[in-house]
Amino acid sequence: MPTSLVCPSCGDSYTDRWRCTCGHPLDFAETPLPDGSAPDPTAFDTRRGLWSFDDFLPVSRAVTLGEGMTPLVNAPNWNAQFKLEYVFPTGSFKDRGATTTVSRAAELGVEKVVEDSSGNAGAAIATYAARAGIDADIYVPASVKASKLRAIERAGATPVRVDGSREDVTDACLDAVGSGDGWYASHAWNPAFFAGTATVAYEITLQRDWQVPDAVVTPLGHGTLFLGAYRGFRALYDAGWTDRMPRLLGAQASGYAPIADELHGESEGENDVADGIQIRDPVRKPEILDAIDETGGDAIALDSAAVERELEALHADGFYTEPTCAVAPAALRAYRERGVLDADSDVVVPLTGSGLKS
Repeated sequence: MPTSLVCPSCGDSYTDRWRCTCGHPLDFAETPLPDGSAPDPTAFDTRRGLWSFDDFLPVSRAVTLGEGMTPLVNAPNWNAQFKLEYVFPTGSFKDRGATTTVSRAAELGVEKVVEDSSGNAGAAIATYAARAGIDADIYVPASVKASKLRAIERAGATPVRVDGSREDVTDACLDAVGSGDGWYASHAWNPAFFAGTATVAYEITLQRDWQVPDAVVTPLGHGTLFLGAYRGFRALYDAGWTDRMPRLLGAQASGYAPIADELHGESEGENDVADGIQIRDPVRKPEILDAIDETGGDAIALDSAAVERELEALHADGFYTEPTCAVAPAALRAYRERGVLDADSDVVVPLTGSGLKS
């Protein structure tokens, strides 16, 4: 029997819904934690990729492409470590959530999934649905990059292009879900997706011999990686495998920065480069703010020029990433310039998407 879902707001429980009847996002009723102390990192078996951490996962492995255990490398020009998430099967960290979400769909006997995405999440869900033999409709902006659209189509999914804003894409997808067109494999709403993205914290900590960094800087749109990292580091701490949590620092795009705006006042300008995080109303905004508060974190907004400069620097140093990815290392520089981080702070920055897709 698949693990049940519960509403943190009203307490109602469900087996197969994507949202509580009160409108609140759902989470798994039980999140497993392993017994005992952290194992010897040199003896930890990582051959199953991110599924090596199944003791922490409320979903059973059913659909996989060998994802996870992405490299953690030194980046001297940033005085940080980069987690190379862009080497996943579909070229982005969204594969973390896709493998767990489509595995959940397979558990439930779903025949068709639907998702709305600016590109990376859609390509990931389409690819893993193809692996599972599940049909998929992916709702995308009419302006979606051709390379991402091609990835969706070649996986056998049906792209549904929607004119208008990113919010219009979501609304069209929700209309389809409401009409019974498929199971909502949402990277913003579905708790199975966040169970998958939490594995980034498990991997980072294992690769550092169970030592967490001082801070982790991630792009921040809907918060799938940001909140996933929070949940993962929280689980490790609650299990007694670590003795603290890192500060979580978000990087948003100017003009699409509801978290940074709430913390610091409305940002100026509009960032049309970091298209993957152009989210004005994140579903889990209260959770993101709580994670920032609990970890002593922050969120700032970056303009197009800062992201373009950082993208050039990344490419020149051998990190061939997509534009949205550059917002996090750009934010790292800004956090240090503003005194939020010391120059010698121990920081990890996930590089989230491949330049081959842009």
